[in-house]
Amino acid sequence: MKPIAILIPILAAAVAAQQVAQPSKDACIECHTAMDGPIQQPALLIKDDIHMANGLSCADCHGGDRTSDDPTVAMSTAKGFIGAPKRTAIPQFCARCHASPDFMRRFRPQQRVDQFELYKTSVHGKKLAAGDENVATCIDCHSVHDIRAVKNPQAPVYPSRIPDTCGRCHADAGKMAKYGIPTNQLDQYHTSVHWAALQKGDLAAPNCASCHGNHGAKPPEVASVAAVCGNCHVLFAQNYDKSVHAPIFSAASGGGGCIVCHSNHGIQKPSTAMLAGAKAVCSGCHEPGTPGAKTAGQMAQWIDGLGDALKHSEAVLGEADKAGMEVSEAQVRLDDGRDDLVKARLAMHTFNPDEMHKPIEAGMAIADETLRAGQQALHEKNVRRVGLAISVFFIAVTVAALWFFIRRLEASGSGRLEPSN
Repeated sequence: MKPIAILIPILAAAVAAQQVAQPSKDACIECHTAMDGPIQQPALLIKDDIHMANGLSCADCHGGDRTSDDPTVAMSTAKGFIGAPKRTAIPQFCARCHASPDFMRRFRPQQRVDQFELYKTSVHGKKLAAGDENVATCIDCHSVHDIRAVKNPQAPVYPSRIPDTCGRCHADAGKMAKYGIPTNQLDQYHTSVHWAALQKGDLAAPNCASCHGNHGAKPPEVASVAAVCGNCHVLFAQNYDKSVHAPIFSAASGGGGCIVCHSNHGIQKPSTAMLAGAKAVCSGCHEPGTPGAKTAGQMAQWIDGLGDALKHSEAVLGEADKAGMEVSEAQVRLDDGRDDLVKARLAMHTFNPDEMHKPIEAGMAIADETLRAGQQALHEKNVRRVGLAISVFFIAVTVAALWFFIRRLEASGSGRLEPSN
């Protein structure tokens, strides 16, 4: 097929899309743009709306005739005008399109169409159905007239913006008072490792929706907390399930799984300070001197010991590498030791010292091996320097001797008598 024949259908489709995206006349926008105050805002905001970008405008949601300049015709009920929906009707109002596979296929074939059904199962949806108009609906999370694509960084539901979007309600003491819900979750989350990762651009880091869900949002129950955390922390969850703590902190026992040690919203970077020391989490259950406290202290000592040994070896190898010595093999080997440290931290969740000691032992062997390689390289560097110094000394002596010899030759030559004619 000739190139021009290939381009014709593509150009035709582009023209058709342009015609859909830009209706010939939109009296709604024209009229409201000319107004002042709040009634003008929708016409200004909709210019950045994803619906507008797909050829949908005011009348597609509110009804009416957008081709007429006559307000009585444009907003005629005979033309299907419904105006602003009641707050309690908003989810179903949005679902007229978003729950229709046939309609959504025209714009976003891959987009899910079960959001409304999920919303009805959520805490928000159930309370709204019971007549509570204060709960979140579609517009509280997605905005109203300037709705943006989820992948748009300006969207309120973009991953890095979700915590603050949820916080608009859940950090508001006035709104949460009637529900008895604490309002410190957002502040706690802002101190967490998850928020720190999100701020660094890791959009896969957990936000509110990752744990609570989005359209079907509800608090994780005690029975599901470990499963929620285990969606990301799979190996940790598997080890925890084998531990002595799993049945103790199970739902049947009224426990809280992972959050007993790690908390929920304000999850901090794990460290051995959680095992032993003044702020040890273990001390909340295990009194000092008890077998549990001693085991926790031993595990902390192992992890810190291996971590320090690897750092010491890394420093020695780094010094040798900086001096120009060949230690690349040992540096690569050191990565295996770091892997063992990770495995030890992972195995710690079994709370079985024997399981944890295996990677600790392997890691310490690597730390010793690489340390010796670094020390040997530094020793070789020193030997080379001594040899170089000796060589330079003899070269200097030789040069000096040659210099004196040449001077003597020059002196003896200048004292000879020239022969007479």
